[in-house]
Amino acid sequence: MTSNAQVSAVAGTTSVAADEWWKSSVIYQVYPRSFADGDGDGVGDLAGLITRLPYIAALGVDGIWMTPFQPSPQLDQGYDVSDYCGVDPLFGTMEQFDELLHLAHELGLRVLLDVVPNHCSSEHPLFQAALASSPGSPERDLFHFVQGHSGTDDVPPNNWQSVFGGRAWSRATPDSQTDTDWYLHLFSAGQPDWNWRNPAVGDYFDDVLRFWFDKGVDGLRIDVAHALFKAEGLPDTPATLELVDGLRANPQVSDQEEVHDVYRRWRALAESYQPHRLLVGEVNLEPARAARYTRADEMQQTFAFAFVKLGWDAAAWAAAGNELEAAREPQGAAPTWALENHDIVRSVTRFGGGELGSSRSRAALVALLGLPGPAYIYQGQELGLPEVDVPLEARVDPMWPRGGVCRDGARVPLPWTADAAQNHGFTLDESATRQATEPWLPIPDGWGSHAVDLQQSDNESSLALTISALDLRRKLLAMNILGADDAGSWRVEAGNLLICERNADFFVAVAMGTEAVPLPAGTVVLSAAPLLEDGWLQPNNAAWVLRGE
Repeated sequence: MTSNAQVSAVAGTTSVAADEWWKSSVIYQVYPRSFADGDGDGVGDLAGLITRLPYIAALGVDGIWMTPFQPSPQLDQGYDVSDYCGVDPLFGTMEQFDELLHLAHELGLRVLLDVVPNHCSSEHPLFQAALASSPGSPERDLFHFVQGHSGTDDVPPNNWQSVFGGRAWSRATPDSQTDTDWYLHLFSAGQPDWNWRNPAVGDYFDDVLRFWFDKGVDGLRIDVAHALFKAEGLPDTPATLELVDGLRANPQVSDQEEVHDVYRRWRALAESYQPHRLLVGEVNLEPARAARYTRADEMQQTFAFAFVKLGWDAAAWAAAGNELEAAREPQGAAPTWALENHDIVRSVTRFGGGELGSSRSRAALVALLGLPGPAYIYQGQELGLPEVDVPLEARVDPMWPRGGVCRDGARVPLPWTADAAQNHGFTLDESATRQATEPWLPIPDGWGSHAVDLQQSDNESSLALTISALDLRRKLLAMNILGADDAGSWRVEAGNLLICERNADFFVAVAMGTEAVPLPAGTVVLSAAPLLEDGWLQPNNAAWVLRGE
């Protein structure tokens, strides 16, 4: 898979300044529910993550991003937060989090957490106080409580739709004849939206950020970062939305200009700490609009969402890559590459499934790690896990009953061992019986064939390829063959050969056609699968190529 003819082993770190470590970082996304179960209750937790943290460090990544573990009714698997500065007992204790943070730092891993500023849980004390108060109260002004259309109690204030399906409004007190207020929730009724036009909301979240930064957390990933402010007056959306996707399609609920002041304020707060803290935005907008969130005084990163939507199409990859690069030029922040996350169909399945999808997924991961700028890997991506068709009766995603979309298939617990005992090693509690508590999502037959222990003993496995690519990436950065500020130039050559030129000395090639193709001149230092005897790249393979001697 690799040739080190032009790559010498190099000790030390990259030339990137310590307070700009994120420019070339690779972050491993942890979905705690499904990573490792330390107490045997079938749900992944902090104890399990602590035990398995050395595995992540051994991959060679720079840090982890943890999805929410704060107190929550778990209506939306933690994205309905009832206490922003705590740990849900389902996942453990604050003492365990402190232990995790300490161990991560000892292992050289930075730790990013999720913050969910668009909405909270309907069980949040401030929302409960709002419900208990009367219309027009200061408590209700922290959220979007609005009288029904023309003051009625049976018609919502406007025609906005929820991302999860159905209307984005619920009655505050459904049986009341005097309280005709409705409250806004872009997601489920259990996730009321904060009113960011009330300065008290901004003050509240400043305290949330300080709490975690004071603990030593290295950064935050900001959920639904573009949707905090809603259009003044909450007007109807211009047309009925064909798809239940109000957050992305409704111009009244996203990308309002005032949101940028929030991130300028947060950036100043993040840079008041040493080392500076990282802000990563989930900004699901067109590249030119999303890039505005990474201006010099706003967030340092936003995800390149165009990539998680791609199929296996060279022209589409090149178009998306060039558009993202063009969008970044005025702002200076490189695209933040990802192909998978907890909300997206896994790439093995998205790229065709079976052996074909597996080959393409390996090639895509090699390509991803060779692109200029930071990258994110979702847990299990390094194992080549496919999407799981979770049985209907076992689905728990709130999008499923309301919108007909289910994200559970990318959230099935990781297979650590080929042996089915202890849920393929997902359950770590030694006191648990051999038939451990069933995990929160069912594990499918054959899941053990993807297990970590099998792949650790196979030099040709997806896991081995990931470790090799991360190791080589680190060496090339340390040798300044790759630079933290490299740009990308994308094109498609004959035979659907995708090329991303990173700099004058290095390019990434991906064979996306049906026939083997010759590579431009250079030395292949990494490929997802063996090259053909003539050095040509076989279909569904990717390579890193160095030019020169």
